[in-house]
Amino acid sequence: MITAGAAAVAVPLGTAAEATAATSPGDRPAAARPELLPSADIAFGTLKRLDAGELEIAYVEAGPPNGPVAVLLHGFPYDVRSFSAVTPLLADAGYRVIVPYLRGHGPTRFRSDRTFRNAQQAVIALDIVALLDALRIRRAVLAGFDWGSRTADIIAALWPERCTALVSVSGYLVTNRAANASPLPPAAELAWWYQYYFATERGELGLTEYTHDFAKLIWTNVSPTWHFDDATFERTAASFTNPDWVPVVIHNYRWRLGLAAGDPRYDRLEKRLADRPKIARPTIALDAAADPFTTAPGDGSAYRDRFTGPYAHRRLAGIGHNVPQEAPAAFAQAVLDVTAL
Repeated sequence: MITAGAAAVAVPLGTAAEATAATSPGDRPAAARPELLPSADIAFGTLKRLDAGELEIAYVEAGPPNGPVAVLLHGFPYDVRSFSAVTPLLADAGYRVIVPYLRGHGPTRFRSDRTFRNAQQAVIALDIVALLDALRIRRAVLAGFDWGSRTADIIAALWPERCTALVSVSGYLVTNRAANASPLPPAAELAWWYQYYFATERGELGLTEYTHDFAKLIWTNVSPTWHFDDATFERTAASFTNPDWVPVVIHNYRWRLGLAAGDPRYDRLEKRLADRPKIARPTIALDAAADPFTTAPGDGSAYRDRFTGPYAHRRLAGIGHNVPQEAPAAFAQAVLDVTAL
């Protein structure tokens, strides 16, 4: 049964001091801000945009404006269409659903040409905090996968007052760069081949030249049971034509491996995240059994100690990496159930 959870509250701005201080836009407007993708391309909500921190963020909105808020966060290489089936399920249940394009994706743009195309984990989380502020939303259910899980985890850990509850595919994904220096067994490393590819100039050139083929290969490899058609892929692939997509992707993976510097403004936040802060907000962790990135035990025990509040773990048999698009009903049900834990 799909029913709405406890209502979130829309109030005036009031974010953490770190977010206000660290997301000041540059002093030169971006040279061009292309029009949003045609609204007909987004059939599951209304495509909007607004200035938030360093970005002009494009996002899809659906559902009643006064409903409890759910913010859905996509991963790489995906976009908002991962939630094309989840969004109407939540909207029909009374939720106000916000689905942003992350920095470097789709119509989201940097507000200044001079802004560092940074993609370290803290700055992506601050983008979403800035979006909540710009929309005058105090708190929301945060739900995501891949980059989106990491972003939601960080907000729940560092700014729990902004998070009503959390749905996190793969559980706890906060990055500790020092720990990342330790190798995994070879079979586990195999799934991460592209991280090492991106560490090289050849990899950056390859991603630029073969964007389409690269993303489609990743989709096929990490979702072995999902038989998506070409039209489904092509709709999302349009988001990778953003001129900042390659720089953002490359920086994200090089930063994680300690091969690229972040912005010193975020050093204090990254130090806190390196300590693997615990999350006290109600949480449902989803594990996709067919996802090759799922190297931890299938019961979630590897990260169970990071969650100290009400908690449930659900394993999804036969589902790959792109959980909300492969199993939309299960993902939506987790969003609706988590506030009742």
